[in-house]
Amino acid sequence: MMKNFSKKFLWAFVILMLLSAAYSLVAGQFQSKKEISLSELVKKVNTGEVSEITISNSTLEIKLKDGSEVTAQKEVEASLTQTLDNYGIDQGKLKDVNVHVKSNGTLAFLLGVVLPILMPVILIGFFIWFMARQVQRGSMQAFTFGQSRARLITPESQKDRVTFKDVAGVKEAKEELKEIVDFLKSPKKFLDIGAKIPKGVLLMGPPGSGKTLLAKAVAGEAGVPFFHMSASEFIEMFVGVGASRTRDLFRLAKKAAPSIIFIDELDAIGRIRGAGLGGGHDEREQTLNQILVEMDGMETDDRVIMIAATNRPDVLDPALLRPGRFDRRVMLDLPDKQDREAILKIHTKNKPLAEDVALKVIAERTPGFSGADLANLVNEGAILAARQNQKTVAQMDLISSIEKVMLGPERKSRLLTVAEKKISAYHEAGHALVAASLVHADPVHKISIVSRGRAAGYTLKLPIEDKHLYSRSYFLDELAVSLGGYVAEILVFNEITTGASDDLRKATDLAHNLVTRFGMSEKIGPMVLSEKEEMVFLGRELTTEKNFSEETARMIDHEVKSFLDSARVRAEEVLIRRRAKLEEIAAVLIEKETIEREEFDRLVKES
Repeated sequence: MMKNFSKKFLWAFVILMLLSAAYSLVAGQFQSKKEISLSELVKKVNTGEVSEITISNSTLEIKLKDGSEVTAQKEVEASLTQTLDNYGIDQGKLKDVNVHVKSNGTLAFLLGVVLPILMPVILIGFFIWFMARQVQRGSMQAFTFGQSRARLITPESQKDRVTFKDVAGVKEAKEELKEIVDFLKSPKKFLDIGAKIPKGVLLMGPPGSGKTLLAKAVAGEAGVPFFHMSASEFIEMFVGVGASRTRDLFRLAKKAAPSIIFIDELDAIGRIRGAGLGGGHDEREQTLNQILVEMDGMETDDRVIMIAATNRPDVLDPALLRPGRFDRRVMLDLPDKQDREAILKIHTKNKPLAEDVALKVIAERTPGFSGADLANLVNEGAILAARQNQKTVAQMDLISSIEKVMLGPERKSRLLTVAEKKISAYHEAGHALVAASLVHADPVHKISIVSRGRAAGYTLKLPIEDKHLYSRSYFLDELAVSLGGYVAEILVFNEITTGASDDLRKATDLAHNLVTRFGMSEKIGPMVLSEKEEMVFLGRELTTEKNFSEETARMIDHEVKSFLDSARVRAEEVLIRRRAKLEEIAAVLIEKETIEREEFDRLVKES
């Protein structure tokens, strides 16, 4: 606030100086004419030097024949003729001079007399008014500090209105939320039968799955005001502001009922109380307490529905999830193949597509993509087409954008040496060949040794269809594929590089999960062996307590190593047996840098 005030004060000072300078310049111009005596004037008239005399009150504005101008002052009580006669004017010469009488109006009087006196008074008054206005604005901001910062989308706003047809996929979630729409449209049929619609709906799902969009669609379908606010906007540096804004938000929503309140990223203020610093009196917990109280105070007749979204439901306070508050929980999953195709159709609706675009193929190549990822994919494809001066978005533009979204842009400036290029080629060929040789591994769609993001090269593997359950055989094959590049480097170069570090990390994490989370270890058996959080600091784990003994920990380490050793042996068997294919694939990679799925399938066929 002080910074803004200082900036405005500086501008006012600059304007004041400019006005003063302009006035001085104008006033200087008015006073720049030379003034002569009446005797000199008579002398010039008698010698024929004067061409014109203009009388303005007691001032004589004299224009000489050489183009210059001078002034003189006559006697106030006497006329010009009488005054000049007293100085011995030649009447014959005076007849040759054009004499004009100028009448000074009100404006000229103001400019000449009043304005020079009034201008400083006006400037000082303006400065005082400006200072008072700033003080008043600051005091008003103090009174409005605790008011809600929610953004309102009204039913009349066609530009921002979203309906269920704008949200592809999430069929079950839309079915759950249709009850809310029906209640907001026609609550009588629910109230007559004694039914109570849930006060709070919690949308849970991974980032980008469409939680905010779905909440807007509920308001759009019902045709009610939509109050949208992020949970972090409640929190300020002063204690009590969040609670005040919560009260004001609910007051506005009840006043505009039927309406919907939407709080995004609820976990920012809804975390479990008593975990971390601040006790029970910090700003976040006071805001949470106020939300709980307001939700308890809402009645069915209020026709106000509260919707919240989070991707961390595990950290929410249990009081938020009890019946009477967020008791309707809707889960949004990542879209499957059909849903991805429908989402792509929505995002490509206003984009000119080439005839070769097959959205079904793009949907097949994007398992695990969220709705936001698909929107980004289409946008990247349009940007790529525009950069190449194309009028339409082609299929290859969309396929190229898949890799850009997944791995990052191509790093063409990162040039590998001949030796590094060879190592990278054998490394990626090892991954791809092991994947193509194992039954349960995902098929290879592309191999490249062109740097993208942090990777010097990559092997793109995508499942034929979406998977929701994963078998032990699948994980064991994936472990072997992860170590394929590591084994290929040892087999060909008898040396290990840092290029396999990320593969080793992922393989180790997967093996650890097989033992401790999925119960896929024969020695450990069907047990979940995790570390229990003992204390949380700012949402992150500070100290943990193991729920298993040191002997079990040694067994876990042994089993993890056993899984990794077994995967390494399987990868070695494949690469030794098909060494000729490894050499052939690596040679093509070194030459072309990229191998697509069709060419790779032809290369790996048994001779």
